[in-house]
Amino acid sequence: MELFRRLFGHKTQETSEKKADLQPESEPERSGNVEELTARPLQTRPLEPPKAFVNPVQRIRYGLATDVGRVRPNNQDGSLALLANAEITGHPPFVGLFIVADGMGGHHDGELASAVTVHTLARFVFNEIILPHLEGQALNAEQKTIPEVLSEAMEEANKAVQLQVPDGGTTATCVVIRGDLAYIAHVGDSRAYLITDGNMELITRDHSLVRRLQELGQLTAEEAEVHPQRNVLYRAIGQGETLEIDAATRRLPPSSLLLLCSDGLWGVLGEQRMREIVSETSDPQEACDQMVAEANAQGGPDNITVILVQMPD
Repeated sequence: MELFRRLFGHKTQETSEKKADLQPESEPERSGNVEELTARPLQTRPLEPPKAFVNPVQRIRYGLATDVGRVRPNNQDGSLALLANAEITGHPPFVGLFIVADGMGGHHDGELASAVTVHTLARFVFNEIILPHLEGQALNAEQKTIPEVLSEAMEEANKAVQLQVPDGGTTATCVVIRGDLAYIAHVGDSRAYLITDGNMELITRDHSLVRRLQELGQLTAEEAEVHPQRNVLYRAIGQGETLEIDAATRRLPPSSLLLLCSDGLWGVLGEQRMREIVSETSDPQEACDQMVAEANAQGGPDNITVILVQMPD
């Protein structure tokens, strides 16, 4: 128990819903050193040089699909896709916001927590990033950077959930696309993938206990898949006064795809099958619908949400 108190750094709760066992009955057999179980931030790296779009007049396309699944009584996933394909002199032609949030908590607490998070993030990002872009405001040194805005937005969402849904919590993977750059802010175990030339890169890190133990070499991938505490998160929105956020920036080359999803998708289909569906389907919405359908065909044990963003050629 002390391991979990020190890992989470927040109140724990016990409910009947998914990811609800934030206070497990016992520690895992291989708990390791508590100090070593502190997650590291995502590593930064130099961005690749930009590549010109062959067809710059093409627009970004995206698909979004969400489903309650075959087991859960309600859909605790929240999602949002907002895209402005607007050519403004001196500004990148694309600006968009994409969010996946996977709520946790008993009854409707998880559903409310994810909804509050999506609404808070969307309002903050729209006012600070998208609206100034649409108004053609020139960038200046006094303006906040996109990573700074995302960090503040996540902190505001954390406060909002604590205030409005004290027994709930949620993951959040939030992406702002401006031009050919994707700015990612992330907490929890929803995921963001970048797909280029058939290669699928996991951008985010799961903030789950078993994933951290796996990173430390104390669990194998096979053991992690069946571990009884595989859904226990040590970091989530609404679960503490302070929030540590992972941030990353990726360049989106021509024809690349950005995939956001809750664990109801990646935990059921797996990365290989998701990559196959994306590569075999030219329309982002069709790909999203097919992934959700296949997850349900495999039992649909959890809520399922996926967003697929496709860059121009």
